Amino acid sequence: MSTTSGSSTETKSFARRAAHLNPAGVRPAKEGAISFDSGHADPHVLPDLTEEAKAALSVHRSETLQYAPRPGLPGLRTWIAAYMNDDGVSGISAENILVVNGAKHGLELVCRLLLDEGDSIVVTSPTYFTAIPIFKSFGVSFIQIPQGADGLDADELARVLESNQREGRRLPKFIYDVPDFHNPTGVTMSRERREALIALARKHGIFIVEDSPYRKVRFEGSSQPSLKSLDNSGLVLTLGTFSKLLAPGLRIGWIAGPQDILNRIVQLKSDGGSCPLTQRLIVNFGNAGRFNAHIQKVQDVYRTHRDRMLDAFRRDIPEFSTAVPHGGYYLWLTLPKNVDGDALAELAEREGVTVLAGSKFFADHSTIPARSGSPKSYIRVAYSHATPEQIDEGVKRLDRAFRSMQSHAVKANS
Repeated sequence: MSTTSGSSTETKSFARRAAHLNPAGVRPAKEGAISFDSGHADPHVLPDLTEEAKAALSVHRSETLQYAPRPGLPGLRTWIAAYMNDDGVSGISAENILVVNGAKHGLELVCRLLLDEGDSIVVTSPTYFTAIPIFKSFGVSFIQIPQGADGLDADELARVLESNQREGRRLPKFIYDVPDFHNPTGVTMSRERREALIALARKHGIFIVEDSPYRKVRFEGSSQPSLKSLDNSGLVLTLGTFSKLLAPGLRIGWIAGPQDILNRIVQLKSDGGSCPLTQRLIVNFGNAGRFNAHIQKVQDVYRTHRDRMLDAFRRDIPEFSTAVPHGGYYLWLTLPKNVDGDALAELAEREGVTVLAGSKFFADHSTIPARSGSPKSYIRVAYSHATPEQIDEGVKRLDRAFRSMQSHAVKANS
């Protein structure tokens, strides 16, 4: 129960999963602000789906304006299975695909299937920040494993799991990772670590949740095999999405996994089947042979954006350091000593550019591995949405915020 007077609400009985949530809501960005804080798509890469929509609303009207099959349209599930087969995942079929309303919906469903309050899960340190509140809503504790230049440190995870077993602790329910162009660090996990992670999961009987939104957004180099392609035990559940490949507004993603597991998950879906209209748009787009050319365009545009942003930081703020990602949407910037990422993000917003403080990407600040560094030593910036000209201007605005911090620090110490 809650009582409301004017604009204030006195909370009486929120569930534990909601009691910690901020009631203030999301603060709107300053007018004219340049957005480096979220992975929105560049409007110029959004495809024209006019012809696909016409066919969906005429030829396929009885399908697209009706309730959809809960597992997803058969044609889309078949297309996704073929797409994954082409990426090295052998033996997967439509029965191994469940269509969901975006990858985070898939993640929530996996959590509903596997997690009870008091369970633990493994995450990288840092990890994808919008996954953290989903996990917390299920009352889990976090085992945070350092994220290095080759990805999740599988040797460290092995030591932690063995230590927990010796001490009689329950094993974690799953390992969550973004192995390709990791969010936020941009790192791609090496094949050696992928194989070690699969071996660990098999040894201990732990699921792996492979979140794979950026895999095809590659600018150079060769792909590593997906975790799903290396799995022969049915322990990898892969989350895919069309948000980064096609258009985020379509809100269509998928879970790939063993059929018996998906048969359980589909019963947890509260919708009447994910939107058949948007599913049909994707089927028509893929069947028209447009997908590969579109992915090439996405790669070309975002490579240009990445290079423009790297050049801007080297020119204007060389004090910030970053590994060069070979794909994805983001730069993970390490700040100079004594620069607080939280404070910098606030000052940057006042200057008219929004960035994300690195502290948002650590699941539990009380148990961060020492090798991960201070959560306040980083910021994440996205190069996907802003135009090249906005990238230049946004870095200049961030530079003003940084120089302002330095100036205040000098005055405080003098």
